[in-house]
Amino acid sequence: MPSRDPLVRLRGVTKDYRGLRPLRIEALDIHQGQVLAVVGVDQVMAEVLVDLITAAIVPDAGDVVVFGQGTRDIANRDEWLATLDRFGMLTERAVLLDQLSVQQNLALPFSLALDDLSSNVLDRVASLARELGLAEQLDEPVAALPAHLRVRVRLGRALALDPHVLLAEHPNATLDDREQTEFARDLSRIAKARGAACLVLTASRRFAQAAADDVFELQPGTGALKLSSGWRRWFS
Repeated sequence: MPSRDPLVRLRGVTKDYRGLRPLRIEALDIHQGQVLAVVGVDQVMAEVLVDLITAAIVPDAGDVVVFGQGTRDIANRDEWLATLDRFGMLTERAVLLDQLSVQQNLALPFSLALDDLSSNVLDRVASLARELGLAEQLDEPVAALPAHLRVRVRLGRALALDPHVLLAEHPNATLDDREQTEFARDLSRIAKARGAACLVLTASRRFAQAAADDVFELQPGTGALKLSSGWRRWFS
């Protein structure tokens, strides 16, 4: 059973990011082993929320607590980097090196010596590629990949260092309907197999329901999160 203590907790959070209205989150808990989705969050708002959770920014009001520590209490860069290492971020903001192969892109979290990868790194990359369904594409340049495989490379980069919490910003944005369903199921399966918590931020209720046990809709005026999945396995 996953721990009942949340890895991430937000309470009464407000952040003005020069949008139509500030980002508001009344209450959000993310537990170990939970795959949770929030719909009603646009791309910019998703980035702000991820930055709040990873302590890249702090809220104007309210509290963000990650791994038992308030993000305002992170004292220095070293503490912040240690916290950041416990997150994996599936986001278009993570740059892929199109001229390099899938293997080299997946190796980046492990080594900067991309032209002379050690046997240990090669083994780790091969294992990651199998998990992602990319074993046949390792030698292909990322630039040649279709969108549904590029997002898997991004997922691999996010998962490479075994994060405790995976944060996914609109991961379905470039996928068609069939690809969305397949990727949502794989994202959920992989996160659960690893025992990681996963927060999916998306505009698609269909993707959210395929990916997550719990689906919430953000009420932007109040910050309330309305459960919309109809079934909450977390408390079953």
